[in-house]
Amino acid sequence: MQTIRRCVTALLLLGASVGCSSHRPILYPNAHLQSVGEESSKEDVQRCREVAKEAGASGGAGKTGTVAGHTATGAGVGAASGAVGGAITGSAGIGAAVGAATGATFGFLSGLFSSSPPDPAYVNVVNQCLAERGYQVAGWK
Repeated sequence: MQTIRRCVTALLLLGASVGCSSHRPILYPNAHLQSVGEESSKEDVQRCREVAKEAGASGGAGKTGTVAGHTATGAGVGAASGAVGGAITGSAGIGAAVGAATGATFGFLSGLFSSSPPDPAYVNVVNQCLAERGYQVAGWK
């Protein structure tokens, strides 16, 4: 039982640490982008990401929330189904614990590898910052 608790706790902590957004703006190849070049545009994108963070927007909040939500949902569904299975065999408590650990693991992994959009406020601040620098954002990937 202690091992199961440690595993679930480790998974939840790992899920909370997933905060880095892999989404990035796609820049339209306008005259400004062509004049500054790829390296300079990457630096400007990074600066605009920092502006968004300083303004209080978070690029990775969506991913952390997704992972945490999937983990909690998986744990709840797993505990319920494990309790039912355990009740049939005469050990509802152990069944619920095993089900919760299994469900949390599945939920964590599905949340970790699913794609979630970045925080809309973050996207808006980055887009505005880039527009002020002469770029046109075609979308996010």
